[in-house]
Amino acid sequence: MSRDLFEAARDAMKYAHAPYSKFPVGAAIRADDGKVYAGANIENLSFPQGWCAEPTAIGCMIMGGGRKIVEMAVIAEKLALCPPCGGCRQKIAEFAGPETRIYLCDDGGVQKTLTMDELLPFAFKTESLG
Repeated sequence: MSRDLFEAARDAMKYAHAPYSKFPVGAAIRADDGKVYAGANIENLSFPQGWCAEPTAIGCMIMGGGRKIVEMAVIAEKLALCPPCGGCRQKIAEFAGPETRIYLCDDGGVQKTLTMDELLPFAFKTESLG
C-alpha cells in the first residue's frame, strides 16, 4: 500500500523548485477520501520564505477535498530517510492523528515507518486550544 505513496512522492520531487538549497524534496499523502495528494518544496529568492513539500501536499489535499492524513511518504534527493522538518511536523499533526504512519524513503522505497506520535510526541493539539 505504501509503494504508491513512495512513487507519488518520488515523482513529485521532480517538480521541486530548489535553486538555492539544491535540496529537492517530495511528499505524498493518502487522505481520508482515499486519494493521493503530492507536493514538492518550492523555494523563493527571499530564502527561507519558500515552503516545504509536506505543506504543499497538505494544501493540495485540502483543496482537493481531503481533510485528514491517513499516511504520508517523504523523500529527498540528497538525504536518505529525510524526516519532515520541525515546522512541517506540526503542520502534519494538524491533519493527522497520533497513529498516522509517516514513511521515510530513499531511492529504493520506504525504509522506515514512524507514527506521528513518534515523530512529534508533544505536538500542539487542536482540542487543547479550543
